[in-house]
Amino acid sequence: MSEYIQRDHKQLLEFLYACPIGLVEFDADGTVAMINPNAMKHLLPLAGARDPSNLFVMLEGCAPELRNLFESYPRNSGTICDGHRIAVDIGPGRGGKDPKVLACTLLKLAPDRAIATFTDITVQVAQERRLKQAETWFASLINVVNDYAVLSITTEGVVLSVNEAFTRQTGFPVDQVIGKPLETILNGDPASGSPCLSSRLRLAERDGWYLDESWQVRTTGERYWSQCLFAARPGDQGEAVGGYFVVLRDVVRDTSETSDLRRVLWFDHLTGAANRTYFLQQFEREQRRWRDDRQPLSLVLLDIDHFKSVNDAYGHPTGDIVLKQLTQACNALLRPSDVFARLGGEEFAALLPNTPMSEAVVIADRLREAVASMAFIVDAAPLSITASFGCATATQECSTVEGLIALADAQLYAAKHAGRNRVNAAADLMSTE
Repeated sequence: MSEYIQRDHKQLLEFLYACPIGLVEFDADGTVAMINPNAMKHLLPLAGARDPSNLFVMLEGCAPELRNLFESYPRNSGTICDGHRIAVDIGPGRGGKDPKVLACTLLKLAPDRAIATFTDITVQVAQERRLKQAETWFASLINVVNDYAVLSITTEGVVLSVNEAFTRQTGFPVDQVIGKPLETILNGDPASGSPCLSSRLRLAERDGWYLDESWQVRTTGERYWSQCLFAARPGDQGEAVGGYFVVLRDVVRDTSETSDLRRVLWFDHLTGAANRTYFLQQFEREQRRWRDDRQPLSLVLLDIDHFKSVNDAYGHPTGDIVLKQLTQACNALLRPSDVFARLGGEEFAALLPNTPMSEAVVIADRLREAVASMAFIVDAAPLSITASFGCATATQECSTVEGLIALADAQLYAAKHAGRNRVNAAADLMSTE
């Protein structure tokens, strides 16, 4: 080796070792050709018992969509994804830190050669979440004031006063509203998952304000999408909360959840199920509601039985079809307020707000039957699958996302050991409903 080549080789190694981001070169199957120490630091803990020499396999537990993104990319070279976010942690990170999030960029160099970069953006994501909360608050203040219907209510929710904009917006005359409970005027819309009035007031008392959106109904019967802000006001006698201001605004419903950007951020690329990031956001919201209202909150985990043999026997394209159809079948059976998410390769979760364990078991069994009844034809031969289910419900002793997942996971694997294609739930929890 010439002196120049030796020098270049040494400089390349120094660059790879000192590079502050993770770098991985891999082939079309995911087999790793080169990996630098920064990437190993992030990826090896995720591999667990999986093959650490394959990038897709290492990330199967938290980012199964990367393989699908790579395989569906139509060009021989180019950027497949840029800054794709991977939610590494379920629940708080180690030592109570913010959940770890990685940003991944995939760059295809040739049909059988690609590079992946990984950057830890945990701090950035935590800051974004806090900024979004502040942005939501200020966004409700900077628009035209005349568009707002403003009410003053007591701590019990009885209307004390309203402005003229309230009548313009809702059609209710002022004299028909004063002295009435607000919950008889506002639409509760429980199907949307909106909390009841008492829950909103408690959240406003705790945080100083509470903001959500829901359908409301004018006196003409017309439905409109309303943004509703509850703000606590101090009492005249020095009480921390002497009542609340309620601000209603007729807004255009944001249906951009299906836009490309939000779809990429919140939904699994292959199946369309919610991804880990969206699941965690919704779990935190429902956990707060469970804590404040004591409405039951259940979680169902499901794992396809012998899914590896499907991939081994029929290939990943067939396995992908199975995952997509399973998602469609399960989503069709769940309620609008439920969240169906893909947590790993063939592992899914159904988050069920306002659902006790007994009802969660019924829902899980309904999903089990739907999965078992799915029919596939592969190479002119029938293919059927089953799945095993584990159920858990939030309790005083266990309400964290990692705790509930651990409980449901234990029941899921009990179902596997008991013969698969069945639903298991903790007997002691069933008896305490």
